[in-house]
Amino acid sequence: LWSTLNLSISLCHWNTSTKSSFPKTPVSPLKPPSETELRIKAIVEKLDQQIPPRPFTHENTTTSAVHSTASILNPQHTYCRGDQLHILLEVRDHLGCRKQYGGDFLRARMSSPTLKAGAAGKVTDFNNGTYLVSFTLFWEGRVFLSLLLIHPSEGVSALWRARNQGYDKVIFKGKFVNVTSYVFTECGLTLNSSAELCKYLDDRDQEAFYCVKPQHLPCEALTHMTTRNREISYLTVQEKGLFHRSKVGAEMMKDLKHIDVSRCNKSEKMTAKCQVGMKTPVPGGYTLKGRWITTFCNQIQLDTIKINDCLKGKLIYLLGDSTLRQWIYYLPKVVKTLKFFDLHETGMFKKHVLLDAERHTQIQWKKHSYPFVTFQLYSLIDDDYMPREIDRLPGDKNTAIVITFGQHFRPFPIDIFLRRALSVRKAIERLFLRSPATKVIIKTENIREMHLDTERFGDFHGYIQYLIMKDIFKDLNVGVIDAWDMTIAYGTNTIHPPDHVIGSQINMFLNYIC
Repeated sequence: LWSTLNLSISLCHWNTSTKSSFPKTPVSPLKPPSETELRIKAIVEKLDQQIPPRPFTHENTTTSAVHSTASILNPQHTYCRGDQLHILLEVRDHLGCRKQYGGDFLRARMSSPTLKAGAAGKVTDFNNGTYLVSFTLFWEGRVFLSLLLIHPSEGVSALWRARNQGYDKVIFKGKFVNVTSYVFTECGLTLNSSAELCKYLDDRDQEAFYCVKPQHLPCEALTHMTTRNREISYLTVQEKGLFHRSKVGAEMMKDLKHIDVSRCNKSEKMTAKCQVGMKTPVPGGYTLKGRWITTFCNQIQLDTIKINDCLKGKLIYLLGDSTLRQWIYYLPKVVKTLKFFDLHETGMFKKHVLLDAERHTQIQWKKHSYPFVTFQLYSLIDDDYMPREIDRLPGDKNTAIVITFGQHFRPFPIDIFLRRALSVRKAIERLFLRSPATKVIIKTENIREMHLDTERFGDFHGYIQYLIMKDIFKDLNVGVIDAWDMTIAYGTNTIHPPDHVIGSQINMFLNYIC
């Protein structure tokens, strides 16, 4: 599943095609399909080809971590730092029979806990029941290898079908206010209701959100939103059995315990300074002694003084979810002159602003708009879609924008995410027309807990979005912080990684802008 998407031309090979299962939600059904609509349709059809239906009659015919075998290709007496280590994986089902197709969701990682070192591996799916697992031996010492079966291909197929079957896995409740009284009504990306609706439409980007209109209140009275999960599932009982806690993340390399890597007096290649526009390979780096080290550019580890100098005169806009809000909580711990400015808003999801008036530095975090999923009540005042936020920024050489979204899109059909990604790309193109010197950084979403509500929030959904993001923004002059790659290397498995991971992300960002 580490194959590279090429959504505009061709896609990595999975197998036969299938009709798209996600419900269509055109903003205006009377209009002919737009260029964006046509592109979304084409991308979804190609994704459907990659993730074909894999029905099964019994769990015994699904991929088994216990019965699958992994063996090192061309084993060596001595492994040198910088070498490639290749492992052939042959997958079998619970009856011991060789599987004839691929599509399993696998996660490869190598690590040396005593060195606080880790790196993601690369998995190539030959689509016939065999996989090539490749590791770059970035450091010397004892290295432990891991290959996790997150979900078998049958589970992947079920998750893809369930994701695109409905928009109703999350209930939105909108708060409409009239002086001292208020009322909540149901809202959503689509609403199947005969009641009068408030329609919040963005015609240009074809974004839509709806609420049941409360009696005696205008649609403009909507001020806050909250969500909760709906008790609904599009998985069968048999399919749900594939996502039991004991079956998610099973180790497939039981017999390959570790290898020992030597220096071998190999010279290191010199790389250019990190800058926006560089292509990021997979893996794009590794951790060593707890620090993230890039492999495709020369990254400088910044101390407090260098960070202060870097931020001087900068306007930085962080647009996204709580994984990016972590940045604005982390920065004052390192740069003591940065202070929060009180905008008289409340809650965790309010706009956050850091100021250093003496150095003329401003850093702002703002959440992305619908869909935003949380039990906490959050304000919709001063809320807008990310492309509109980007359009408001004049930009210049001292302006930097960091963009991330994905975690809140996982419970919904993929067309919602595709539409947002394509409209954000167009907004960045407009920004570069008026201000090509503005730095734009895309932070991909990171891995999270394995044992949660897999149908709504599992990492398979995030991985598809990760591939889409990398493809849609690949030819823009932007920097990429590959948080997916980074959090696999660190082995965090939590939606909000610890501070040392956030510090590594920020260090990468500062290398791009300074």
